[in-house]
Amino acid sequence: MCKPAIVGIYENDALIQKLSGENPASDFLIEAIDYILKNYNLKSIVYANGPGSFMGIKVAYVILKTLSIARNLPLYAVSGFELNGNSPIKANKNLSFVLKDNGEIILKKVEAKEFKIPSNLSKLNKTNDILPNYIIDAV
Repeated sequence: MCKPAIVGIYENDALIQKLSGENPASDFLIEAIDYILKNYNLKSIVYANGPGSFMGIKVAYVILKTLSIARNLPLYAVSGFELNGNSPIKANKNLSFVLKDNGEIILKKVEAKEFKIPSNLSKLNKTNDILPNYIIDAV
């Protein structure tokens, strides 16, 4: 079973609302976007572009890039490591992505940590390099 997806809504870089759901991430993301567009004036989008699930990242990217184009909104990416204190990120059943001190990402058999919605976006290293960072190919 997939872990629930989480979306943060921010105003002036401060978290004002957290959305989460039990549906698959692709369904939840559409529901969250619908809710956000009905209730907020969306000004930009920030997403974690990896590492993580190949399909999860690809689906999120396609949905968010489409929204970015359709609404003429800037789209930024951050590393998933910024959302879990640079701790390991689950790669598959047995392995996790690990960020080494030199910036290299390796696969290692260690326990992954949970992602956290940051309370403020101002300290994130947002980039315009928005393409997904898959690290490993789809199987």
